[in-house]
Amino acid sequence: MDKQWHNFTIDEALQALDSRRAGLAAGEVASRLLRYGPNQLEARKKTPPLMVFSGQFLSPLIYVLLVAAVISIIVGHFLDAWVILGVLLLNAAIGFVQETRAEKAMEALIRLAAPRASVRRDGSVREIPARELVPGDILLLETGDRVPADARLLEASNLKVNEATLTGESVPVDKSTRTFPGELPVAERKNMVFMGTVVTYGRATALTVRTGMTTEMGEIATGIQEVKPEKTPLQKSIGKLSRYIVGLFLAVCALLVIVGLLKGLAWLDVFLLAVAAAVSAIPEGLPAVVTVVLAMGMRYMAHRHAVVRKLVAVETLGSATVICSDKTGTLTLNQMTVRRLYLGGRWVEVTGEGYVPEGEFRVDGLKLETENEPVLDLHLRIGALCNDAVLTMQDERCCGIFGDPTEGALIVAAAKAGMNRENLDRAFPRLDEIPFQSEKLYMATLHPGDGSRVAYVKGAAEKVLSLSKYHYQGTEVVPLEEPDVQDILQANEAMAREAMRVIATAYVTLPADINDLEDGHLRGNLTLVGLSGMADPPREEAKEAIRLCEGAGIRVIMITGDNRVTAESIARQLDLPEGKSVTGKELHEMSDEQLAEQVERISVFARIEPIQKLRIVNALKSRGHVVAMTGDGVNDAPALKAANIGIAMGITGTDVAKEACDMTLADDNFATVVAAVDEGRAIFTRLRNVIFFLLSTNIGELLALILTILFVGKAPLLAVQIIWVNLVTDTASAVPLGLEPKVGDELKHPPRHPGVGILYPGLLMRVATMAAIMGVGVFLIFNWAQARMSIEEARTVTFCSLVAFEWFRAFNARSDERTVFKLGVLRNRWLVGSISLAILLQLSVVYVPFLQAAFRTVPLGIERWGIAVLAGGSLFVIEETRKALFPKLFGLGKFRPVKYRRIQRLITRLRGRHRKSRA
Repeated sequence: MDKQWHNFTIDEALQALDSRRAGLAAGEVASRLLRYGPNQLEARKKTPPLMVFSGQFLSPLIYVLLVAAVISIIVGHFLDAWVILGVLLLNAAIGFVQETRAEKAMEALIRLAAPRASVRRDGSVREIPARELVPGDILLLETGDRVPADARLLEASNLKVNEATLTGESVPVDKSTRTFPGELPVAERKNMVFMGTVVTYGRATALTVRTGMTTEMGEIATGIQEVKPEKTPLQKSIGKLSRYIVGLFLAVCALLVIVGLLKGLAWLDVFLLAVAAAVSAIPEGLPAVVTVVLAMGMRYMAHRHAVVRKLVAVETLGSATVICSDKTGTLTLNQMTVRRLYLGGRWVEVTGEGYVPEGEFRVDGLKLETENEPVLDLHLRIGALCNDAVLTMQDERCCGIFGDPTEGALIVAAAKAGMNRENLDRAFPRLDEIPFQSEKLYMATLHPGDGSRVAYVKGAAEKVLSLSKYHYQGTEVVPLEEPDVQDILQANEAMAREAMRVIATAYVTLPADINDLEDGHLRGNLTLVGLSGMADPPREEAKEAIRLCEGAGIRVIMITGDNRVTAESIARQLDLPEGKSVTGKELHEMSDEQLAEQVERISVFARIEPIQKLRIVNALKSRGHVVAMTGDGVNDAPALKAANIGIAMGITGTDVAKEACDMTLADDNFATVVAAVDEGRAIFTRLRNVIFFLLSTNIGELLALILTILFVGKAPLLAVQIIWVNLVTDTASAVPLGLEPKVGDELKHPPRHPGVGILYPGLLMRVATMAAIMGVGVFLIFNWAQARMSIEEARTVTFCSLVAFEWFRAFNARSDERTVFKLGVLRNRWLVGSISLAILLQLSVVYVPFLQAAFRTVPLGIERWGIAVLAGGSLFVIEETRKALFPKLFGLGKFRPVKYRRIQRLITRLRGRHRKSRA
């Protein structure tokens, strides 16, 4: 079945499938149905929902948190246990929803398949369920039909098909029955129709050549099934962190048990200390904080028209190194607009963009008054009357075009000159017409004239020119000579080089008794009026977004189904970085290795087929890139699913694309992608700040615990006090840290290397430094206090000192480079509020009698509080001074992985020199 059916003549195709124009016989249909199977897209075998849900608990961090929940129950802290279990269930539910999306994408594809089809069998026409179609069936297609299978056209009358679901281009394709040689992309197989596309005009008879999973849409369905979902950078980082926590947990517990026993502590005391160490080592609030930060990130992005369907995708956006974007509707407006006119030997510029009927006509920068321009007036009138499109308006603003986009552009151009279509139709009613046909390349309409009839014609410039005898020179009609023809052709070519679609207008005056318009009335009699050059203009905001991407170290690659000339022209207008342009045919001739080698130098892909988008994504990923891919059609679904983050269009996107994506653009605007990247980077920075805070405080607690047991032989805190610190102070401060306002320079630094996660060497160095200061500080305070006061008071002072350390640490954690004063002390109102609440709760634990009994605290005097506050404040001053003097001190490996091999080679070289000097 893998044949190039567009290469076959009609007779060859019928012969190859042993079919005939009268259709198959009933017996043949039954045997072929057994041979080829039903004409439907097959969904892969689904994993039982229970298995998918239970699989969400197979993670090292989940194991750690389950242990934390058990420990919390053992020490009687049931609220902590319920919070942890609630977070686990929430994460499992989110993962369950994510993993069912591939099946949803398949179901959306199946919905696109036509439910019924009209066929000719045994010489008679009948309607059958589309799933019963077989290769060799004769299909009958009319305007509005959804094509039920891939088919070779046998007959076609003015047939236009919208293939946007396959090619991504919204302009309907003119179809014909002639043979097309060679290997061609889907967009250029003009004698074929494909499953899931829609007939927008005309009718046709076609030979079914492929059904079910062998169709172009079937290949896309196979692609969706075969794409293996990858873990995101955040998931990898959390997994790595979980393994570190497990290792730290086991090591500290073992160390404490050994030290406690050596110090002669009772088994019960040793067990309670191990419990306290476990609670210290495990950041119980981490999953909850990550979930809240990402969920808030989704909310921020929604305000910027980016709807995120997958929590971890919020973070992945921030690490994108390449954005592969569709052209039509994303980088451009997807609204054909007349940009330039050629009238009577002069050029006229047309301002305004899209379908809004506002703009001016200018010559050499000077505005024309249209009422004083008879040739311009005639040209625009012909374009508006010889036209079947309708301009839909709302509140004096255009909200769209009903009909062909090219005709819509002519309607809008006329409206810019104050021409109302309804008024024109009343003044010049249509009496007859010659509809546009791909073989003729023009359309003509007949209207009443002043005691005569007038035929208005529009069409391809070369065709209308060949039918013309006269043309306008200035405002006079003169015979069309060869030099004039060359001038007009050169004007046509000049606009074509700028990727404009050129439409010519002309007219002929006919006798008043003509009521039926015929081709013979036009041939060699027309007066050519002018040319209109139109294009889908680039979005102005996309230009700025591309500039921001360049500053942020992100490559933008344009992928389109349009031809190379159009693609390169739009790339120039958008100021895309210089690079090669490659067509789908050239890409087909490359091996995967050649593509991977060249992809770094390519900035434009033109005439691209569905499966090729997937190849481009895979080639970029093989080079270590984090790829964001935009798309709107069925053809984009495999690439959207394979990309690190798939971005679907909310307005023009198909259900299939939306189901396969991670994020949907509510406004179909490329600038929104860049805004989402900006937000994604800010979210990742917030997560790093949260991780720094949790790790530095938990490790500081552990260090204080180990030092005091080792050198003092007593526990500085009770297990219940450590749990209080972890639940109330740690988590209550970590969540507001995740809501830190953006700094504003997120797009001024390069993207993170894919090998760099949440943890990096500089962050670990900063964690170690801050944890060491805090741990030693708490140890010194307890060592001093236990020698001068009761053990209960000493522990209360140590308890309050530890909490104060963490209050000040939360403000330190807002940035690793900027001081609190640069950020604004009160700018993070959530953090200020949470710390204020934590202070009130801590005072309650120290002074409320029943809480004193529960936490074994005693009231403290002002001087004891002074010790706690000064200790915590000293750490704050040290870190803020470091930021002011050495802001990059802990920046090692923040964006790029550290090349440890170079360091190792340097150490080896130094050792070699040392040995030589000793020798």
